[in-house]
Amino acid sequence: MQSPTPTSTGTTAVLPRSSIVVAALSTVVEWYDFTLYLYMATVLSRAFFGTGASSLLETLAVFAIAYLMRPIGAMVFGHIGDRIGRRTVMLGSMGVMTAAMLATALLPTAAQIGSAAGALLLLLRCVMGFAVGGEYTGVTAYLVEGAAPRRRGLIASLASAASQIGALLAAAVPALTVTLVPASAMDTWGWRIPFLFGALLAGALLIARSTMRESPAFEKQRETQRKQKPSPLIVTLRMHRRAVLRTFAISALGSVTYYVGISYVPTYLGTVSGFSEAESLWLSTIAVVAIIVVTPLAGALSDRIGRRPALMLFGALSVVLPLSMFGLMSQGGFAAALTGAIVLACVAGGISAVACSAIAEQFPVAQRLSGLALGATAATAIFGGLTPYAAQALIDSTGWALVPGAMVAVIALAVVPVLRRLPETAPDARPLRPADHAPQAQPR
Repeated sequence: MQSPTPTSTGTTAVLPRSSIVVAALSTVVEWYDFTLYLYMATVLSRAFFGTGASSLLETLAVFAIAYLMRPIGAMVFGHIGDRIGRRTVMLGSMGVMTAAMLATALLPTAAQIGSAAGALLLLLRCVMGFAVGGEYTGVTAYLVEGAAPRRRGLIASLASAASQIGALLAAAVPALTVTLVPASAMDTWGWRIPFLFGALLAGALLIARSTMRESPAFEKQRETQRKQKPSPLIVTLRMHRRAVLRTFAISALGSVTYYVGISYVPTYLGTVSGFSEAESLWLSTIAVVAIIVVTPLAGALSDRIGRRPALMLFGALSVVLPLSMFGLMSQGGFAAALTGAIVLACVAGGISAVACSAIAEQFPVAQRLSGLALGATAATAIFGGLTPYAAQALIDSTGWALVPGAMVAVIALAVVPVLRRLPETAPDARPLRPADHAPQAQPR
């Protein structure tokens, strides 16, 4: 069994509850933004790209391109976070996100300035992607480093659960908007309401973040880091390549299950199953509520049985369930669609909950944000940003409604062998293998 990482006084330092709560809740904005974009994809396609046959694909392409900025942002913010501190990164990323969301709400539409509207949307989405790249890595590291060792899985999963509050708001706010605003007004000004709400939410959480303390593990490392000349990114590439690859695999599975199994679902229900925009959004809202319940349970489970067994369980479910669940949703019945959406959401939520602690524990404190940038954020850019576009494009070209389920199952099949060889990092689970233990011996 791994022992808790000692601090300089021989005890394990943890963050005050107020800092933990603010850090966990602040993930609401990140997930609200990108989930909102996908949930509003059909409306945004008309507002920024017109009513042509390719407008939806163009809107999803903007999402995919902007996601490629996430690894860049993660590396920039990761270097800052590993050198200067987690708190600095979290304040900086939230500040940029607040400004980008407000600017998006004020954008002119294609009816006002033509094709330039789509270009401006792409520009702001790239800014948002850059900022979000630092957001996820900063929050994950902060919570893992500030939690009691034997509660890391649960505490880190709270960020995932809170992020689903963002996803819930991303479904509920536009659903309410679509219900209350006349259809003729949605393409002109109605779509702005959810983005204005997001900007206000981000501003409030930016203020709350200013009260947070720095990570105790980082503070302990500060003096050592000042003596280190190599860049944290260079050290990570030299010493922790296997950890980067493991983190990439875990995040690839988490990304494809979330972005295809949750975020893409409203678009799928509208284009394949024939549901209205309002019906699709309300179905997704119910599914997100289920995730909020499942996520902390999955995090606590990983503290009890270990990260590897928990990830193996959810990985196996990702292999066997997606095809049948998308099959249910394609039938067009409300009960079948709701069942499929809830099951897929719970599987994705479980993976995200366990991954929060599992990927951060692959790296020592001094290179943690840089390692997450190279592994987790790169995987998210590929398997998160591109997969909704790929799913819609493949459905359009093949006519096979179960393509999204097949995509999830194939990626899960590729990742499961990596999960089987994953070194265990939960303190109460079996110890790491000797070959994998050395990098983990650094202070956490």
